[in-house]
Amino acid sequence: MSLPNAVRMQTNESVSWRTLCSRRDLVANSGVVAWLDGEQVALFHLPETETGEQVFAIANKDPKSGANVIGRGIVGQLKGDLVIASPLYKQHFRLADGSCLEYPEQQLQVWPVRFNGDAVEIAAA
Repeated sequence: MSLPNAVRMQTNESVSWRTLCSRRDLVANSGVVAWLDGEQVALFHLPETETGEQVFAIANKDPKSGANVIGRGIVGQLKGDLVIASPLYKQHFRLADGSCLEYPEQQLQVWPVRFNGDAVEIAAA
């Protein structure tokens, strides 16, 4: 599976892929939350997008409220971008790069993520 341009790793970087969960743990068109090195990561599996099946990994902590709720947000599309709407203040974050459409100063961390057979793997530099 190819990664979105915003999270594509450079070929000269040392990338270590770690199994985070199984494909069976994901819910289509919705978020689930996994634990990664003491941090919550929201995973979104979109099986049918214009560019095919995609999976995204984005920080679960809403920067405006400080609550770990992004994984409960609603997936949608705005201005041609796949987004997640925060369930509390409804601001929209691009799944590809974590940037906020309404508040440019808000940003969520994103990680490269891929399917490797049944495993969902996340990149650690």
